[in-house]
Amino acid sequence: MITGIMGAHWLIYSSDPEADRAFFRDVLGFPAVDAGEGWLIFALPPSELAVHPGEGDFVQQHAEQKLLGAVLYLMCEDVSVTVRWLEERGVRCAPAAQAEWGYYTVLQLPSGGHIGLYQPTHPRAV
Repeated sequence: MITGIMGAHWLIYSSDPEADRAFFRDVLGFPAVDAGEGWLIFALPPSELAVHPGEGDFVQQHAEQKLLGAVLYLMCEDVSVTVRWLEERGVRCAPAAQAEWGYYTVLQLPSGGHIGLYQPTHPRAV
């Protein structure tokens, strides 16, 4: 690992951040710290980074800079079991599908935004 880098911090932009924060805290059970005024910062499970080719300007203006856009997929051991668990808690998921890299679905956050969920079949870095 590169000296000095100790983790990664994801930013998710939401039209209803309070509802989505409650989802990550109450439904997924991710532990969090309050950075002030209810601004939760969540601990995440281990993660990986893959760099994919993109089309056009896939950027987000942040800190007065154009930063690369990103897509979040949570990883799981068994997508069908995890989807059933989520749906029992009222989370809407798209039908699962298979790709060369794994089994995947998309789940809807309370804000109406979406994130991915997948069971990798490729070699894993973590």
